[in-house]
Amino acid sequence: MSNILIVDDESSIRQSLKGVLEDEGYQASTTESGEACLEMLRKRAFDVVLLDVWLPGIDGLETLQRIRDSETAPEVIMISGHGTIETAVRATKLGAYDFLEKPLSIEKTLILLKHALDAKRLRQENRDLKKQLTPRSVIVGESVPTKALRQQIQLMAPTNGRVLVYGESGSGKELVAHAIHARSLRKDEMFVEVNCAAIPEDLIESELFGHRKGSFLAATADKEGKFQKAHGGTLFLDEIGDMSLKTQSKVLRTLDEQRFSPVGSDETVTVDTRVIASTNKDLEEEISRGNFREDLFYRLNVIPFSVPPLRERKEDIPLLARHFMKEFSAAYGRRPREIADDAVDALMRYAWPGNVRELRNVIERIVIMNPTTSRFERKHLPPLIYRDGARRPAGAEFSSLHEARAAYERDYILKKLDEHHGNVSRTAEVLGLERSHLYRKMKTLGIAAKE
Repeated sequence: MSNILIVDDESSIRQSLKGVLEDEGYQASTTESGEACLEMLRKRAFDVVLLDVWLPGIDGLETLQRIRDSETAPEVIMISGHGTIETAVRATKLGAYDFLEKPLSIEKTLILLKHALDAKRLRQENRDLKKQLTPRSVIVGESVPTKALRQQIQLMAPTNGRVLVYGESGSGKELVAHAIHARSLRKDEMFVEVNCAAIPEDLIESELFGHRKGSFLAATADKEGKFQKAHGGTLFLDEIGDMSLKTQSKVLRTLDEQRFSPVGSDETVTVDTRVIASTNKDLEEEISRGNFREDLFYRLNVIPFSVPPLRERKEDIPLLARHFMKEFSAAYGRRPREIADDAVDALMRYAWPGNVRELRNVIERIVIMNPTTSRFERKHLPPLIYRDGARRPAGAEFSSLHEARAAYERDYILKKLDEHHGNVSRTAEVLGLERSHLYRKMKTLGIAAKE
């Protein structure tokens, strides 16, 4: 039930309004002065205040100003028997939702009250959503690479420069994009994400630019594209290296002109959108293969970011593990648990080919599968984590042929890399593999090039 506060120095108006609102199912309270109104708001939450302009003591406009200073302020509808355009304009500038003139129309008052309650609800939902999104922009870690990353974000986030984020899958490219947006001048506007690798080629153009009804078989209604949804805010093009050349061409024109035409339309839509892109590919190599447009690369690569893989910032692992433990304990209604030293040691020794995403998944699994455990130890980790280290000791036991073969391949590739001083091209030649094939295998086995 919505709580309404009526503030008017005329008792007849207070009582008649209270009766009408209670008949409509609202909970109504009354008071006769601005001072009493502020005191009641300090003690109790109200959704809407119906506030008279002319009051004894502090008047309605000053009361309004003090009400709107609160972050959780109710919506305020001003009431006046001597309303002027000047008063109405001033009330609106001070944050009033709307203005009613006496004698009050009951029908108009009830309609306006409903709209004010809807506005209040939307404002609260927006605040709640921002609270949920805030943790997604927090970069956890105290390693040198992580501190450097945070400093870079702090420096360039307030600009409108386009950003290209490089990094392996699961390393935190999306988190960096959220962090840039959260610290930018556009932070109060939309952050819109498009996973270019997950959308079929025949739908990606419609997803980005929208379409008009009937422009293709599945277009049963008009659709607004992601570029338009992100107008005034930030558009994150995740894994842009997987985008088709045809779509790359239209994205390039949109970045140059800040306008585009939806699929099936000659209409031009103008947008002001900041673009952040990410990739786990070597785009310069993709350009040489003819898979990525060089001109688009230069448009996107204004401010390049590189997110280091987890194996290159291992001192962050305990902090991340405890951060995820706290997050999932809260999500599943469990009290936070400690992580024993032997478990932390096993986490530190593992190569994390899936990076931070893999660590997060491991911690979630531990929390789910061990609801009554008071302290998580090495034995609670998945076997792959505590059996595997930076390298397998000779004679280690394996649970499957696949696991044994992977361990042997890892040790053999590391040995050959050592023999050739880390030269991947020479090692690939000796192993009889394409250089790109060896890179993929190294990534799968959790081998960093510098190893």
